[in-house]
Amino acid sequence: MQKFCFSIRTRDGLPIARLMISGRDQDEAERKLKQMYRFCEIVSCASERQAMVTKGQNTYIGGLASFLAKQESISG
Repeated sequence: MQKFCFSIRTRDGLPIARLMISGRDQDEAERKLKQMYRFCEIVSCASERQAMVTKGQNTYIGGLASFLAKQESISG
């Protein structure tokens, strides 16, 4: 069983991010998702591994930008 990380928009227009659904493959996970959230729009889907890597990269880039901004204010 794999886990898939979905971002969806409900039929009322509310966004839901990082919704984890288990399934043998992406099609099964989407089927389970659509049973729980009927008429939702799937904005994005990634396997759990891809989602963790992406999250780590965003954190690293955000931390680096923050660090550089602090360095610039110290030297400037």
